Amino acid sequence: MALSTKMKTPSPRSHSLIDTHVHINFPEFEPDLDQIRDHWRAAGVVDLVHSCVTPQEFPRLQQIATQFREVHLAIGMHPLDSRTNTSGWDGAIAAQIQAIARSESKIVAIGETGLDFYKSDNRSAQIEAFRAQLTIAHEQNLPVIIHSREAAIATREVLQQFNCDYPHRPVCGVMHCWSGTAEETQWFLDLGLYISFSGIITFKNVHTLHEAARLVPGDRLLVETDCPFLAPVPRRGQRNEPAYVRYVAEKLAEIRQEPFENLAATTTTNARRLFNLPQSEL
Repeated sequence: MALSTKMKTPSPRSHSLIDTHVHINFPEFEPDLDQIRDHWRAAGVVDLVHSCVTPQEFPRLQQIATQFREVHLAIGMHPLDSRTNTSGWDGAIAAQIQAIARSESKIVAIGETGLDFYKSDNRSAQIEAFRAQLTIAHEQNLPVIIHSREAAIATREVLQQFNCDYPHRPVCGVMHCWSGTAEETQWFLDLGLYISFSGIITFKNVHTLHEAARLVPGDRLLVETDCPFLAPVPRRGQRNEPAYVRYVAEKLAEIRQEPFENLAATTTTNARRLFNLPQSEL
């Protein structure tokens, strides 16, 4: 199945999709956010999960969620923001995340959290923040959105230890923007996590990632854009946006040799289950 260069416009009730990871609060979207909304609705995207980089941005996320009813929110701190300085991770940040998770009705996850060891100098702070956010998710009975870059082994170790501490309710969540090997993919499947693929799956010479995509059971598969980053082929090099999650889903269906309609339905069902999303009214 070849990806078209022109965005399709299916009925929102037919072949619906959920983009499970967006950052539409970023400055790139300020000039035309209403138009971006029109694009995702025309592409059949019925719900979006808006991830959070730092709690300081949460008031803007709340504004967006009020403006667009299909936007659902996560609250958390990205690992690269968990630095050992006055603006980084500490008990006050943990309390802030916990308070927002308790009080905001549109919160569906904690994150994004996790580990990013690519050119990092704050590994111990990242691990501390990751563990703390796993605890908050456990206490609030919410899934976690996990970022893992150049850190699969350490991420696995943190999750395994947490599950040993809480064996009756292990971590529930998703490995977002996944780019790991088949072996690493199996690690996180064995831990009960979902795997979400982004526009990376459409890039050239990502054969290892294709192998991983074929490995994931249908009931653990999700799709995302991680916009404004990582625009999929044929939009690579442009600003990414939620409507382009359709290209990700089309490529995944091709790789997995299954009808696009089936993959769209499966990933939408999975996203609703993981994030406890209501049926869309769009």
